[in-house]
Parts: sequence; structure tokens; C-alpha cells
Amino acid sequence: MKYTYYGQSCFLLETSSAKLLFDPFISGNPLAKHIKVAEIAADYILVSHGHGDHVADLVDIAKRTNAKVICMPEIAGWLQKQGVSNIHDMNIGKFKFDFGTVRMVSATHSSSLPDGSYGGNPAGYVLDVDGMQIYFAGDTGLTLEMKLLAELYQLEYAILPIGGNYTMDPDDAVIAAGYVNCNKVIGVHYDSFPVITIDKNFAVESFRRAQKTLLLPNIGQTVEL
Repeated sequence: MKYTYYGQSCFLLETSSAKLLFDPFISGNPLAKHIKVAEIAADYILVSHGHGDHVADLVDIAKRTNAKVICMPEIAGWLQKQGVSNIHDMNIGKFKFDFGTVRMVSATHSSSLPDGSYGGNPAGYVLDVDGMQIYFAGDTGLTLEMKLLAELYQLEYAILPIGGNYTMDPDDAVIAAGYVNCNKVIGVHYDSFPVITIDKNFAVESFRRAQKTLLLPNIGQTVEL
């Protein structure tokens, strides 16, 4: 499986059968100016919540690719008003898609849409795909509910926000990695804006001291999982 980072919390997972795009916010990210949004392919788009730094490019990409959007019902209703119809709305629970099984899980955050309407509950996802189990936390603070995932899954990767202020910072993300019992973490939701700028060396060292690995791919970089 391949992971391509597009900045903030946007990334693409390429499985054996599908391209899964998460939280498409690229054009408004000053660090992702070199990314050509019109060239990003997707079969599915998974949305954690409705904030602009997670959905800014959602409508354009969904219409261009006709990717099926997986999201909360409230986001689905907003998308329909924007002319997007290929949608699978779900809530905290599990569904088997043609590429694998997706569990939507709780996140401790807020959610509103660009027009100010309610975006439903914020969420994360656990994917069971191609024999791998991967957790994307979405935007979240540290929460004890994460411990449940260690009972349900043997996670190979956890994709966690580490920028602080709106979400976990590196210290909290180390604890979260312990809660979900995952030793390989990919950091997201950092450096896009001054308030979430981190010391990358400090973050990597914090995970190393906990005997865990923090991966911080460059924007546009693809890594093999």
C-alpha cells in the first residue's frame, strides 16, 4: 500500500484495488502550492469532519473524479446541495466496501461546514484493507476511547494529528499511540499555519524515546507502507 501526503490532514492511500483520498484541503494550504489538485485521482474520498481545512477541495475533486464520498450524514446533506451525489453516508459504526472494511470512530473535536451549518460529529476511521489495519484519527484531542481500538485491532499504522492547539500535540500523540498499541505513526495536521507549527526533531525524538517511530513525509512524497 502507498501513502502520499498532500499537506495538513490530506493524504492518498493506494490499495490493491482503490485510491482512497482523505480530507482534501490542498489549494488553501500555503505549503502545498506545488501540488496540482486537478491531477489527484480518487475512487473514494473519506471525510473526517466539515472544517474548511479538511473539505476545501472536496466538492471540486468529488465532481471531477466521481469518487464516492464517505462521510457523516450532515456533510452528505451539504454535499448534495453542492451537486455531489455519489455519497455513502455513515456514522459511528462499520461497513464493508469493495476495497475493504471501514469503521468510523469517535474524535474529540467540533465540526461545522463552510456555510456555517452543523457538520455532525467529528470522526476518525479505521481501515482493514489488503491485510493491513490503519487508523486515521481525524482532528482529535487525546481521549480514552482510543484504548478500545487496541482491543479491536492490531494496528500497523496510526495517522495522528500532532500540531497542537486544535488537536493533539506530539506529547499527546505519543500517549495516543500507546493507547491504540501502534508503534508506527504518521504525523498530520501540523505546520500549515503558525499556530500549529512544531519542532519536527523534537517530535521525532519524543516518539523514539517511547520506542515508537514517527514518520513525517514531505508534502507530495509517497512512501510504501
